[in-house]
Amino acid sequence: MFGWIIIIGLGLLLFVFINRGLDSRREITADQFWTYVENGDLVGELVIKEDKIEGTLGANIQLRKGESHKFYVSYNYTAEENFDQRLREKLAKHPGVTHRYQQRAWWEALFPNLLVTVVIFFLIWFFLFRRIGSAAGGGGFLGGFGRSRHRLLNKETTSVTFDDVAGINEAKEEVGEVIEFLKNPRKFQRLGGRVPRGVLLIGEPGCGKTLLAKAIAGEADVPFFSISGSDFVEMFVGVGASRVRDLFKQAKDSSPCIIFLDEIDAVGRRRGVGFGGGGHDEREQTLNAILVEMDGFGSSDQVIVIAATNRMDVLDPALTRPGRFDRQISVPLPDLQGRYDILKIYAAKVKCGPDVDLHRVARGTPMFSGADLAALVNEAAIAATMQNKEYVEQEDMEEARDKVRWGRARKSRVVDETEKSITAYHEAGHALVQMLTEDADPLHKVSIIPRGPMGGATFSLPEKDRYIYTRRYCEAQLRVALGGRLAEELFCDDISSGAAADIAAATDLARKMVLDWGMSDRLGFVRYSGQQQNVMLPDLGNKEYSYKTAETIDTEIKAVIDRAYENTRKLLEENRTQMGNLAQALLKYETLDAQEAKQIIEGKAIDKPTMTDLLDREHAKSFPGELKAQAGVPDTPKADLPPLPEPG
Repeated sequence: MFGWIIIIGLGLLLFVFINRGLDSRREITADQFWTYVENGDLVGELVIKEDKIEGTLGANIQLRKGESHKFYVSYNYTAEENFDQRLREKLAKHPGVTHRYQQRAWWEALFPNLLVTVVIFFLIWFFLFRRIGSAAGGGGFLGGFGRSRHRLLNKETTSVTFDDVAGINEAKEEVGEVIEFLKNPRKFQRLGGRVPRGVLLIGEPGCGKTLLAKAIAGEADVPFFSISGSDFVEMFVGVGASRVRDLFKQAKDSSPCIIFLDEIDAVGRRRGVGFGGGGHDEREQTLNAILVEMDGFGSSDQVIVIAATNRMDVLDPALTRPGRFDRQISVPLPDLQGRYDILKIYAAKVKCGPDVDLHRVARGTPMFSGADLAALVNEAAIAATMQNKEYVEQEDMEEARDKVRWGRARKSRVVDETEKSITAYHEAGHALVQMLTEDADPLHKVSIIPRGPMGGATFSLPEKDRYIYTRRYCEAQLRVALGGRLAEELFCDDISSGAAADIAAATDLARKMVLDWGMSDRLGFVRYSGQQQNVMLPDLGNKEYSYKTAETIDTEIKAVIDRAYENTRKLLEENRTQMGNLAQALLKYETLDAQEAKQIIEGKAIDKPTMTDLLDREHAKSFPGELKAQAGVPDTPKADLPPLPEPG
């Protein structure tokens, strides 16, 4: 119907413009008009309209080729008081010419403008709203916005299975129960059990929540509707709720099936605290629609909603209650065995050398997520490729790990010798304390090569993942953190800003020991963190401990750090010689592994080329003859040497 209206309107509009175009009258000026009247060059009748005068010139007037004898002149004759009298006097001299006044009908003036307005409106509707609606999934006027924008996944459209997911075995088992229910619902219904209507995956970014959902799509032989929470959000109120209803309608029509809502916190945030703050907010209406649809499942509806988020704390309680999301599955950071299993999956996709030790890499990557480990293996493969290696080596894995965690090594950065010396003693202090402290994590390597924002770094290699922290371990970590600053103070006769990260880490650890873990003898077995609600307005009296207790807390935190400070100072003063040797070795070699650092502390020499030697050898490869010999590079047979340029 609207299409025919547009066609008719376009036809009428075209007719108006064509009719105007076929008008062969030419325009003349007012002065020319009065000249023609005075000379008797007009014939026939003059038609005087509201805004112009139309007439015909006599045949005696010579015109240029293509010009017409019919003319019109735009004339505001009402502004002249004696126009009519003047015209009559002129025309009286030429009896063959008459004139008449003509008023235009109201519809004649309105029709062209109205027609143009109507046609433009329908053109805007057709080319804007209809096209947007079609891009959103079709429908009537603006109806396409309300269509769901999900992706439909199944075994044919995704190649990810449970074999591609590692490090989260418990989560795999729980979602495996969901898949089993969809495949064989009578097995559960035999004892009266009801499958969870919703499963909420909770975990840090990169832990594998979305990957697990893709694996479910690859394992389950049912339709899998995948959509992100942000796809429900539009500027038009009601569009998100319409998409929710459309999604669940299609899911019910395709049951048994699974709906996966990724990043559900985009629409599932706690109501009443959004931008609008009221029930008319678009996001809140979308959330209300999700709540209603999940309540609408019957016991026989084989539709399961799986959602993922890393912000469980912001979700609305009505969304996470039993009956909607009955089961909450934690997807944690992988442990040591989990990291090893993940590394095996990704390392199998690249060509690794015989020296690659994935167990060692897994030990050196505590708190790495699955995404971090995937990036590590990929960076190692890229580094090996750039060096034209035949396969990835262990050193590529080590460098990739440091790059993912701290950033790329800035070997070209020009460092002042004084700053380089301070950095060497700083990192040597960390390394020495770490090696001589029994309860600290083992040293892996120490380097003064700038990496990211750091001038150097000391890397540890934990033997296991820690889930509880003993007081001895915490005190050892404090001493390691303080070792760098104390080394600067004892050996450089000054202190620098390079200890900023160490100060922050030590303060945070000491605060947790006192406030959270009850490791203060004076404060005892009491938790004080999180009690002060109004940090900006402490005088409101919301904190549950007195100002005297607050002073005691500050005193205890400082006392914990001061004890570690004194113990670390004593340790470094007792090992001044080893400290100096280790710092000088760092200035010479720039990077030392744990075995080399141990040899230096024991007073043994190490056989290792310096960074200058490596650069000289690399540069000397292009030198001929005796220059190569001086650099220690084996000479090349003369037949393989490039010809020397001719003199001049």
